[in-house]
Amino acid sequence: MHIETLAVHAGRAVDPATGAVTPPIYLSTTFERDADGGYSRGYVYTRSGNPNRAALEACLAALEGGAAAAAFASGSAASAAVFQALAPGDHVLAPIDAYHGTIRLLREVFLPWGLAATFVDMTDPDAVRRALRPTTRLVWVETPSNPLLKITDIAAIAAIAHAVGARCLCDNTWASPVLQRPLALGADLVLHATTKYLGGHSDVLGGAVIAREADAFFQRIRLVQTSGGAVPSPFECWLTLRGIRTLPLRVRAQADAALRIARFLADHPAVTAVHYPGLEGHPGHAVAARQMAAFGGMLSFQVAGGRDAALAVAARVRLFTRATSLGGTESLIEHRASIEGPGTSTPDDLLRCSIGLEHPDDLIADLAAAFG
Repeated sequence: MHIETLAVHAGRAVDPATGAVTPPIYLSTTFERDADGGYSRGYVYTRSGNPNRAALEACLAALEGGAAAAAFASGSAASAAVFQALAPGDHVLAPIDAYHGTIRLLREVFLPWGLAATFVDMTDPDAVRRALRPTTRLVWVETPSNPLLKITDIAAIAAIAHAVGARCLCDNTWASPVLQRPLALGADLVLHATTKYLGGHSDVLGGAVIAREADAFFQRIRLVQTSGGAVPSPFECWLTLRGIRTLPLRVRAQADAALRIARFLADHPAVTAVHYPGLEGHPGHAVAARQMAAFGGMLSFQVAGGRDAALAVAARVRLFTRATSLGGTESLIEHRASIEGPGTSTPDDLLRCSIGLEHPDDLIADLAAAFG
């Protein structure tokens, strides 16, 4: 089925008890045993399983074309579960440009725990090959990357990982399954912060890992999920499923608007660089055009005059909201280096934008006034 149909129907069924078209929220933390002590209805305790979470996981697996999915209380919890499914001494290859929370989690939590990691330019397959070790077990891809929108060739990096027996994971948060299907390109795992485009309304926190095969490694992730307990509540699962119903329409509209805004920024004399793969001059444009259906609703740009000039632009916008997150219906702008803090590699003159569902002409006028 097409993704529009999956977004509406996957993981959902009419409630057999009442005929309700919208699924009910199962708030119960525990479930009744059968008279013989069994659980023929499939649920024991909501940490290990809940009807709302099962529906969300089935929907996510269908959207990404995977065999199974595990939902978590946040994107960071999903990332942590993947790292915890590895063993001390295992080596991870991770991108230099990536969500700072993932990099921090790896450096400050899992390196002391016993993992080894090398950070490389994932857009350079030769650099990836050189960084491989006999103990490499996971190659982590994030494309488009946060915040510089670098584009990694998923198929090429997955092939490199598989050649040494490693798994390839792709953080698909910025593209969503509407625009990019990493499992079809060779990745073994897909990660989402479902807080972002999947939830889509800035009102629910969550994360997920989707596996191409429900193999032993995915079962380790499932064990971390249920034993560690970083699971989303039934209501959070319900909200995320509700958001997914409009995902294809929202993401395509946001991508169309982002391209128009990126072209405006590229021609503006106060902008020194625009990072958006939909622009023909972007170094990853050809790869993005090959592996993405559109170029996404995220962009970043650098302002002439440095940090103070960038902060001044962010201070003068009226339609954009100065806030950290992305993928919602409202447009957001932030000075990313301030968020990431000391040690960040993000340029001090860079502003990151999440384009919402406002009319692009109004957003362009807002930015033009902020520059002027």
